[in-house]
Amino acid sequence: MIYLDNAATSFPKPKRVIHAVTRYLNEIGGNPGRAAHAGAREASGLIERTRRSLASLLGNVDPSRILFTPSTTVALNLAIKGLLKSGDHVLATSMEHNSVLRPLNELVKLGVSYSLIPCSSSGELDPSDILPLIQPHTRMIALVHASNVTGNFMPVSEVGKVTRERGIILLVDAAQSIGKVAINPKKLHIDLLAGPGHKGLLGPMGTAFLYVTPGLDLQPLWQGGTGTHSESLEQPKTWPDRFESGTCNAPGIAGLAEGIAEVQHFGFKAIAAHERRLVEIFLDGLRQLPDIIIYGPSDRNSCTGTVAFNVQELDCAEVAHILDTAYSIAVRSGLHCAPAAHQTIGTFPHGAVRLSVGPYNTEEEIHAVVKAVSEIVGFRRG
Repeated sequence: MIYLDNAATSFPKPKRVIHAVTRYLNEIGGNPGRAAHAGAREASGLIERTRRSLASLLGNVDPSRILFTPSTTVALNLAIKGLLKSGDHVLATSMEHNSVLRPLNELVKLGVSYSLIPCSSSGELDPSDILPLIQPHTRMIALVHASNVTGNFMPVSEVGKVTRERGIILLVDAAQSIGKVAINPKKLHIDLLAGPGHKGLLGPMGTAFLYVTPGLDLQPLWQGGTGTHSESLEQPKTWPDRFESGTCNAPGIAGLAEGIAEVQHFGFKAIAAHERRLVEIFLDGLRQLPDIIIYGPSDRNSCTGTVAFNVQELDCAEVAHILDTAYSIAVRSGLHCAPAAHQTIGTFPHGAVRLSVGPYNTEEEIHAVVKAVSEIVGFRRG
């Protein structure tokens, strides 16, 4: 199989990640923070070492402000619902994922309002379009760092300057960027950063995090056992315990530690250069074919390794199905849980074919995909 759905989850996983998960299940086994025996102690130490590794990756932020969650969706819900209250107004871009737009839409019932900042038909955001939309009670700007449809990066630094000058909270969805580029919340003026462990960080599914800048408080969305302050019925006030009730995905976090190490071994620049080269080969091949529509910015230097395209007069689901069943090539079709983004680029309601490369894909694989798409186009035209 040629796997090109890394925007959904990275595959294959590094051997060191698989070994760490297996070792935890076979040799450690303890529930972190829930006992004093050796297995539980080792588990607790492993969780905190992973937290520190992630803090280092983010520019040496305070590790206690990194909250482990089971998904980026949960992290975004915690950021949005744990902070906003009736009367607050939020700005979000028209390229946001449903993991941002659905929680915001739900909060409308409780008196929160939101507006969408329009992006161009190529999915790009002009920061100057934000200023006219800011209201007196705008409390947050929610910004996807890189689109999961077109792959383009958003101008986080410029938006961060706007929010910092006006005392607005900046929430960044790093689902498609963490592990692909260096992200320093302090330098970029990011107050809340949500990201997955299982995509660019190469870790297992079921791992994610929310970073919360010091001085900003949230309300936990659930309460329960934390292994600390067990004598009290009140939820602990200490970070990160206050937000991590229940048993965490310790085997997954063990794997995440090794995924982070693998990313650091490659280096952000090497990963970006490799993926950019693969995308160049793919786009060069597509541009030689008739009846192909490519979406997103023309400057791919400001994009991740994600490409959205369609074959004219063929449903994107049919193209993806043929690639899968006839060529063993895994891509994703449809709306990618981002209908607003597809409305923005003009592919709603049918969507597009999405190809997303990773650090383990090869040039030979991309040439094979171009050949397969060429044959699909030729068959349709014939």
